[in-house]
Amino acid sequence: MSGHTRNTISTDESGTGRVGGRLPRRGFLKATGGAAIATSIAGCTGGLGGGGGGGPVKIGHLAPVQHDMGKGSMRSARLMVDALNEDGGIMDREVQLVEGDTQFSPSQANQLVQQWVNQEGVHMISGTFASETMLGIEERVGNLNVPFLDTGSASPQITQDHVGADYETYKNVFRCNPINADFQADLLADYAAFLSDTHGWNTFAVVVEDAEWTKPVTNRTKARMESEHGLTVETNRRISPDTTDFTPILDSVEETGARAMLKAISHIPGTSMLSTWGANEYPFAQEGINVASMSPQYWSDTNGGCLFETTAESGAGGTAPVTEKTIPFTESYLEEYDSRPTLPMYMGFGTMDAGFIFKNAAEAAGTVDFQNNLDDIVAELEATDYTGTAGQIQFYGRDHDYPHDVKFGSDLAPFPVTQWQTEAENDMIEGDGAKVCVWPEEFATGDHVLPQWMA
Repeated sequence: MSGHTRNTISTDESGTGRVGGRLPRRGFLKATGGAAIATSIAGCTGGLGGGGGGGPVKIGHLAPVQHDMGKGSMRSARLMVDALNEDGGIMDREVQLVEGDTQFSPSQANQLVQQWVNQEGVHMISGTFASETMLGIEERVGNLNVPFLDTGSASPQITQDHVGADYETYKNVFRCNPINADFQADLLADYAAFLSDTHGWNTFAVVVEDAEWTKPVTNRTKARMESEHGLTVETNRRISPDTTDFTPILDSVEETGARAMLKAISHIPGTSMLSTWGANEYPFAQEGINVASMSPQYWSDTNGGCLFETTAESGAGGTAPVTEKTIPFTESYLEEYDSRPTLPMYMGFGTMDAGFIFKNAAEAAGTVDFQNNLDDIVAELEATDYTGTAGQIQFYGRDHDYPHDVKFGSDLAPFPVTQWQTEAENDMIEGDGAKVCVWPEEFATGDHVLPQWMA
């Protein structure tokens, strides 16, 4: 039986599903500490309900695989399982991946979680992406007790309103990537201060999509920019994820005199916005967070219209050595996959890290049997101090404002900003266009560049 199985999902790029596959390149395995060599073919038996036994340790991964972010994360999960098996598995047991396509549907994700725990016998689940999906399955996850490492959604409610409000029910839930949206909101304000120091910009517009994860940006970014950095925010607005005509929005930003438009968009693809912005040479920069722009194929998607746009992303999108594991993992992904997305993207970094975080916790606890030994596993997860591909991963304690959330900081889990430019010294993008890490300084691989019409 293959180490990679599928449950009601669309198959990979071949349309046939992946069996086995090439192992990651040796540089990444050396970086993860892998020494023992094991096959990537897992056994076909194992206790149900998170029990013990000598069968494979099963890790379920949830992602919307029709989306570049979800597809990159699922591929990263496959590489993670291969790397774990090369590292001796978990507790000397083979690791098997169970894949599930959420289809951006909380109900679909709920069905998968229920099936995986009650029928497949998974021992840990990672993934999601949309905060709405994660929030929609959290009650079921808490009631089933299965260890869950969220590697893609950002709403602070995931930890605050669940682990923080009812620790006993939700103590099995952790978020290892990305930093939560409260921290992202504060980071955008601090990034605006960097732009002000670099280019002399003092007036900004904050424009975000109307989604769960962007609420903190609306509530916090403007206030921090004004109170902490003395900047002026001329407009602070939310727009519908269904927006297709961006001319009125861009015109309104121009009318304010803002020098940069700070965005936070995920459901909005942004291609139309950028083409309109570039074609009309609007006199303000496109900055902030654009999930679509994290795709290595975004340059071709926009016909180069993303030039000069920035986005913050975990692992600096593989463009900078955030840790000694970032570039080797990125290279292992590039070696394995030559179709879109040709980079793991932010969720992929968190997914790779989640597998090793669970391995370390399970082996320290001496068990993967969460039905009988959940407290032991949770205690070791809470003690996590792991050098991952996206940073030094630690979790806030149960009494913190964000219990079981990943700690944010340049020396912990950062959220660097990358910019689309024409070339880069460490160019991970095939074809035209390149991504450069421009902030913060300790990770920067190049300077922030102005649109030529603003220079």
